[in-house]
Amino acid sequence: MSRQSPAVSPLLALSVAVLAVSTSAILVRFSEAPSLVKAFYRVLFTVSLLAPVAFSRSRESFRAFGRRDALVAVAAGVALAVHFASWFESLEWTSVAASVTLVQAQPLFVAVGAWALLNERITRGVVAGICVALVGMVTMTLGDLFFPALFAGLPGSLGALYPGGAAEASLSGEAPLYGDALAVVGAVTAAGYVLAGRSLRQRMSLIPYVTVVYGVCALVLLALTVASGHALVGYPPREWLLFLGMAVGPGVVGHTVINWALAHLESSVVSVSLLGEPVGSTVLALVLLAEVPTPATVVGGAVVLCGIYVAAARRSGVDADVPADDAPRPTSE
Repeated sequence: MSRQSPAVSPLLALSVAVLAVSTSAILVRFSEAPSLVKAFYRVLFTVSLLAPVAFSRSRESFRAFGRRDALVAVAAGVALAVHFASWFESLEWTSVAASVTLVQAQPLFVAVGAWALLNERITRGVVAGICVALVGMVTMTLGDLFFPALFAGLPGSLGALYPGGAAEASLSGEAPLYGDALAVVGAVTAAGYVLAGRSLRQRMSLIPYVTVVYGVCALVLLALTVASGHALVGYPPREWLLFLGMAVGPGVVGHTVINWALAHLESSVVSVSLLGEPVGSTVLALVLLAEVPTPATVVGGAVVLCGIYVAAARRSGVDADVPADDAPRPTSE
């Protein structure tokens, strides 16, 4: 952690970054393009913005790039592509609140994966946090399935909160269980991205690492988009602005500031602050999309975030020897 006093308050900068990443799900929802197209251009534009900086400042990192590094980059890029594809698609089927909260559970799967694949120890506190989060996930997914029936035909002010009856009562999406499952897949593959790229990340600085892995990710998403038969061009200007906004706001600005803050704040502070993303996304969805979270989503989401907090706090001691800028962080925004 840097000892120098930055010109800008790291906590203020971190708050701005959390707000920036909180807009990711909203921008995805605003776009009417296919999910794979949105994911592809989000990543492509991010690479296009970062590559000139990476090649101008860190050419040595690319020159030292070996065959093993290439295999690691491919593995991390494929995992990241599946993450983006599954999470963007989940937003088509479930609520913003549920999708963002579930995909935010990535650190839990990082802990499990590090224990299973890298022989890292896992404490009772981490296990407790994972169990708490799992209870919250079950509450969110099953609650959203049964919640509309509870309000069907109810009169009075309670029924007025959800006009439209059982079909629209929860505003939890067209197929919440499917969407929630896709968000969990997004969390698992995001954890795979972190674990796969961990060794490479320790040998490369941030921007060259992100440029290489996101480049692989863009190629995978391009292949999936073409294979699915989606058009790559022909979208109205509004869509291109949204694609660019996904890359600039949540991608470049949000994560650049987050990684800058990691040089000035404890990684545990940053990790906990990032739990504000689901809250921010939920509030923005309420204001901009008129999407009212169900009680099951609110209660279950709070339990999930508590579980993530407990696991992250208990695991901070295990990761004390990991550089701050290598700390696991969400990749979906």
